[in-house]
Amino acid sequence: MGDWSKSEWRNKPRIQMPDYTDADKLANVEAKLSKYPPLVFAGEARRLKRELGAAARGEAFVLQGGDCAEAFDQFSADAIRDTFKVMLQMAMVLTFAAKVPVIKVGRMAGQFAKPRSAPTETVDGVELPSYRGDIINDLAFTPEARIPDPDRMLQAYTQAAATLNLIRAFSTGGYADVHQVHAWTLGFTESGKADRYREMANRITDALDFMSAAGVTQDTAHTLQSVDYYTSHEALLLEYEEALTRVDTTSGNWLAGSGHMIWIGDRTRQPDGAHVEYCRGVQNPIGLKCGPSMTPEDLKVLMKRLNPKNEQGRLTLIARFGAGKVAEHLPRLIRTVREEGAEVVWVCDPMHGNTIKSSSGFKTRPFDSVLREVREFFAVHRDEGTIPGGVHFEMTGQDVTECTGGVREVTDEDLSDRYHTACDPRLNASQSLELAFLVAEELTSLREARRDRAAG
Repeated sequence: MGDWSKSEWRNKPRIQMPDYTDADKLANVEAKLSKYPPLVFAGEARRLKRELGAAARGEAFVLQGGDCAEAFDQFSADAIRDTFKVMLQMAMVLTFAAKVPVIKVGRMAGQFAKPRSAPTETVDGVELPSYRGDIINDLAFTPEARIPDPDRMLQAYTQAAATLNLIRAFSTGGYADVHQVHAWTLGFTESGKADRYREMANRITDALDFMSAAGVTQDTAHTLQSVDYYTSHEALLLEYEEALTRVDTTSGNWLAGSGHMIWIGDRTRQPDGAHVEYCRGVQNPIGLKCGPSMTPEDLKVLMKRLNPKNEQGRLTLIARFGAGKVAEHLPRLIRTVREEGAEVVWVCDPMHGNTIKSSSGFKTRPFDSVLREVREFFAVHRDEGTIPGGVHFEMTGQDVTECTGGVREVTDEDLSDRYHTACDPRLNASQSLELAFLVAEELTSLREARRDRAAG
């Protein structure tokens, strides 16, 4: 963009970002990062934009999921594999229900920074700066650990590069073969309380058996063996983002080289703020979190700033209101988009509006509330005649106990068993797959309603 530079955000109001105490050290780290290879490439970002455009038209569906905040001390090949595996399982179920391609976007290989509700926290009468994610400071509650350290950006880059390397190997090396993925799904439906999901799993089996009988096998259809998998994160730490911003030699446009898709959080979406200024100038698909405080006026300004050419697939609106509040807030935003003639993808984030403190003292999210918000999201779109384009979850492939409910009935008392998140509670593997089956029911209902309208 001719009126944009990658450093202009520094002249705008900035919030939710650290104040580094060692300016020389920060400058050295930024200089190093600016010479490193980008983590993603412009052609991949353009392809994702095209696929998101299809989701805006109802010709694809977005599945975005992964960690609340990636942690340095929990980094392992097994953890990456397990989250990737569950994402593939969820996508298999959603593809079968929606009868359209599912766009798989991980919250990984860059999701290291977190906005916080307060700049400090107090424990036992001691007040320290808040933990803002491993790319900025450390979770340990000591004065030294909470000092923002620029060197952590270099560790984040290394971890992101290793994560992407493994994901690319999994995506194309046979691990993502559709028959293998379905075998994992069947393991879930064999559990005692998964009866309602077994029928769909059996129908998927029948479909795969039919394809095999018709001669469509792993050997004859490469698309059954590999997947496109994209990465995303909140573009919160702008020093890191700027250092990885590159010019696309094909188009001459700027690319955020840190991830295929970046988003602006509900706390940092000020139209004249630093985060909107940075994101408006890169060609990547941009997500915009929309909470209860989003006004139609702000949304109009943000859509024009972030997508001035009104490109399909450029802007994804990620609704996060909380169960019981969707019908109050989402319709006015949908009508604003319609009035403006704006091209957007509507995605539901049922996690961030449903965080509570449990009776046992842990921050948690009730599975029933997550499910309720998803159902309300679909119901509003049915009423408005618009397209629900996707879902956005905080989840993990690990067997954690952070969200209550689900077929395995995690209770408040169970939360302490395997509560590993550094920030917000995540759905575990079983809850994630259960939610995929439940979203699939909504997609099936939506598809049948469209078919009935077309027939009538």
